[in-house]
Amino acid sequence: MKTAHDLVAEAKKHIEEVPLASAETAIRNADLLLDVRDADEYRAAHIPGAVNISRGMLEFKFTNDPALENRQMDIVLYCKTSGRAALSARALKDMGYINVKSIEGGFDAWVEAGREVAQPDLPKFE
Repeated sequence: MKTAHDLVAEAKKHIEEVPLASAETAIRNADLLLDVRDADEYRAAHIPGAVNISRGMLEFKFTNDPALENRQMDIVLYCKTSGRAALSARALKDMGYINVKSIEGGFDAWVEAGREVAQPDLPKFE
């Protein structure tokens, strides 16, 4: 029986992971920066410019949204540490998307490197 770790390791054999040092360039050149974490994780903080489509809804959203039909678009995606992103990148490649990249180390590596993050401006109640 395969574990989640086994599935991620297998997916990583078939996808392109962008090293953190090259991530900003990859993001600038991307048509879509995709955060595949859950909505609450995205709302807490995310990479500026990222669009959130959770891992659980990915295939459905890409199948049903005409704005995501272009199989040639350059997609960079990430999650917390890279597991969900690897699975997502593999799924998109299986769906025919050609230019899919995952950020190595995910959002945690991005934050640890001191890169910019977007956080909501929540109201303060006193």
